[in-house]
Amino acid sequence: MTSGTWQARRTQIETYFDRTASETWKRLTSDAPVSGIRATVRAGRDAMRATLLSWLPADMRGLRLLDAGCGTGALSVEAAKRGASVVAIDVSRSLVQVARERAAGTPGEIRFEVGDMLDPYLGDFDHVVAMDSLIHYRAPDAVRALSGLAARTRGSILFTFAPRTPLLAAMHTVGRIFPRGDRAPAIEPVAEAALRRLIERDPGLAGFAPRHSKRIASGFYTSQAMELLKR
Repeated sequence: MTSGTWQARRTQIETYFDRTASETWKRLTSDAPVSGIRATVRAGRDAMRATLLSWLPADMRGLRLLDAGCGTGALSVEAAKRGASVVAIDVSRSLVQVARERAAGTPGEIRFEVGDMLDPYLGDFDHVVAMDSLIHYRAPDAVRALSGLAARTRGSILFTFAPRTPLLAAMHTVGRIFPRGDRAPAIEPVAEAALRRLIERDPGLAGFAPRHSKRIASGFYTSQAMELLKR
């Protein structure tokens, strides 16, 4: 179900996080002091994580959650504290190692994996969260990924996308978010209306309907969350 463009971009993302910007993202996702630009990204990511968590049940005992693109594991830890059995997966071995270290001693169950979020061996889930892990893929590839996840999801899929806005386009044209040496692979902005049309036309997502949608804009961070709820 994945395309050549999905595989190529996945390789770029893995290389970026494991070789180019591992220390940058380790610092960004910690409490360590960062520059003003990165502080806005940190604040935006914190607000986005809080939004996604607010769409999940407060009591997740007996529920299984996939953190698809877990990064350094902050969302996984919060879900585990609510009682969820969490599978946290990322393509970056270095970020997963940081996540394991930070989650040590966390009450609850978290299983960390390095690999592809679409791998069926991960099993079925009540909820799936993909925070800022699909924003680097073309919209058709991202929707195909959501369709694959839907086949193994009983409740909801929460994901983020890069909304197509003039401000976001200008930021990327002028200079991107980080210095040239540790820039992330380019994101793929998409208009919400166009994304919704792709979702509506995908047979694998016929059993899901969009519910919540919320945009978070914090300086150099702009991302939009959407919830797909099982009918």
